[in-house]
Amino acid sequence: MNNKLNNSLPLSPIHRKAQEIFTLSSHISKYLAQDLATSNSNGYEDPNIYFTGDIVQQSISLAPEIEKAESKTFSEEKHKHVLSLSHLTNVLYKNCERLEKTSSNGKEFLPLLRNELKKFKKLQHTWMLTL
Repeated sequence: MNNKLNNSLPLSPIHRKAQEIFTLSSHISKYLAQDLATSNSNGYEDPNIYFTGDIVQQSISLAPEIEKAESKTFSEEKHKHVLSLSHLTNVLYKNCERLEKTSSNGKEFLPLLRNELKKFKKLQHTWMLTL
């Protein structure tokens, strides 16, 4: 992702944090996916491996929801995207908690992602007041 939008304006703090969360979740997901691919004693992949893809998918959706909310004219439309962003953040946080219960060495990095999500939620609250 670029550090600037199409119109060459610098990114807002919430955009930057969304990008950081995406980058962090991507790296954590890659690490966990390798570890969980054959972590069961019977040779099968751990079913929690699917949450690794979920955290990437959810984190990549944060920035577009921010942009959609900012681009809408009417408050009802903005509110729809704000709710979607809030839902994505909450589900992403829950999936981090689920992955922390796995038997992987990579789970040690998930509290770091959850801390970034807490910071994002604070930024999100401030950002919502400016819409």
